[in-house]
Amino acid sequence: MSTTSLPSYHTANPHIPSYTAEPQTYERRLAVNRLHPRPSGEYVKQSRGGGVGLRLLSQDSNASLPVYGCGSSVVGTVEIPRTDGVTAVEVKIEGILRLKEIAGNGHTTYKLCSSKVLLWDAESATTPCSRSHRFNISLPATFTDGKDTYPLPPTYEVHLSGVPGFRANIDYSITANIFKGKAAPLLPVKQSNSITTPFVYFPRSRPAIGLPSTMIITPTHPGLLESPDWICFDSAIKAKSSSVKDIIAKLYIPASRVFCLSEPVPFHLTFISSASSLAAFLPYAPSGSSYGPNKKLTRIQLLRQTSVDVRNTTTIGTKTDIWSVVSIGEGSFRHACDGQGFMSYIGEIQVKQNVKMGGFKAVGLLIKDCIVLSMIPPDPNKSPFAELRCVVPIRMTTDSWNAEGTGAPFIVSEYSTPSTPDESRATSHFSDYQDPV
Repeated sequence: MSTTSLPSYHTANPHIPSYTAEPQTYERRLAVNRLHPRPSGEYVKQSRGGGVGLRLLSQDSNASLPVYGCGSSVVGTVEIPRTDGVTAVEVKIEGILRLKEIAGNGHTTYKLCSSKVLLWDAESATTPCSRSHRFNISLPATFTDGKDTYPLPPTYEVHLSGVPGFRANIDYSITANIFKGKAAPLLPVKQSNSITTPFVYFPRSRPAIGLPSTMIITPTHPGLLESPDWICFDSAIKAKSSSVKDIIAKLYIPASRVFCLSEPVPFHLTFISSASSLAAFLPYAPSGSSYGPNKKLTRIQLLRQTSVDVRNTTTIGTKTDIWSVVSIGEGSFRHACDGQGFMSYIGEIQVKQNVKMGGFKAVGLLIKDCIVLSMIPPDPNKSPFAELRCVVPIRMTTDSWNAEGTGAPFIVSEYSTPSTPDESRATSHFSDYQDPV
C-alpha cells in the first residue's frame, strides 16, 4: 500500500443540527417540491478486505449504482468494523470530464467537482473513533473552467470510432478513506484502506408548458388553421425545370420547441404549389412510416450531434472540434387532407427508448438536438426537384410537463431565431445555430 500524507481539513462544526429525509413525530411539512418520491432503499458497498464499508441512503434497493439529481445531497455513512489505530476518516466526491482524440494526441481533462469532508480526526476529536460516521454532502449545481460557468453535466459516455475519432466520458465517484496511525513520530500517516463507488448524476428537467392541441384541418389553403401555439418553418423544394414550379414545405411544430424524451413529438406538414407540381411530387411525398424495407424519400428525424473539442482552440482559423451525428428518433406520417394547391400530413416523432438525457454543454463537449425534415431523390439527375433539408433546433427533457408546477427545474421555452443551416446529407455537420440555455 502506498503512503500519503494526511490532507489538512477543518473539522465540521459539531453544533450544526442533523437533518432527516422524513419529518419526525413533532414536525410537519409546510411545502414540498418533488417530482418523484424519494427512494427509501440503501446502496451498500464493502471493500475487498472488509476494512471499510460505504452505505448510501435514499436509493432504489435494486439499483446497480447510486443515482443523484440536480442539487441532491449525498447522504450516507462510512462504516469501520475495526477502529484500532484509526487517526482520520474522510469521504470525497469527484466528477471528471475526459475528452480524447482517437489516433491523435489531443486530450484534455476537467475536474467538474471535488469535495472532501473530514468525518473524524484523532487530533481534534474529543471522543474515540466510532464504527459508523454519517455524512451529508450537497452536489454543486454548476462548475467553471476558469473562464465560463456551466451547469453540472450528467453522467455521459460517447464514442466515435474511426480516424479521426473521439471518446468523451463524464464520471462521478464517492470515495471513503481510512487513515491509520504513525509507526514512528517522523513517518508520514499511512492510508490503510479505502473504498470507491461510481455514481450516476442524472439532473431532471421538464418543459415549461404542455403540448398544444392538434391543429385544425381545414379544406382551404393551406389546409391548416394556424395557431400561436404552433410555429411554422418554411422551406423551398426547388424545381429543376420550367415545366414545374417550386414547392413550399411548411413544417409546423409546437412553438415551445421543448419536448419530453418519453413522449412523441407531434408535427404537421403541408406542401404548397400548383396542381401539376404536386402531381409530379407524389412519388417523393410522405407515405406511411419511414421504417421498413422500402425506404421513404421524405423523412422527418430527430438527430443528435455530439461535438468534441479536444484542444479547445483554433488552428489557422479552423476549428479543431470532431463531431458525429446520429438519429435518435424517427417520424411517421399520416395523410390529413388535400385541397386547391396543397397536400397536408400529420405525424409524430418517436424517440428511441435508450435515449435518457437531453442536450447539454460542458467546456469542450456539446450535445444538441434538431428535428430534420429531408427529401432526397434516389436519382438526383432524373428528379424534377432538388433535395430538401430543413433543420429546426429543439430541446429534450427527461420528464413531461407537470400541470401542478411541482418537481424538477424546468427548461425555459424561449428560443432565439436559429441561423439557416447549410447541410447536404443526414450525416453532415449541423451549422452553428443559436442554441439557448
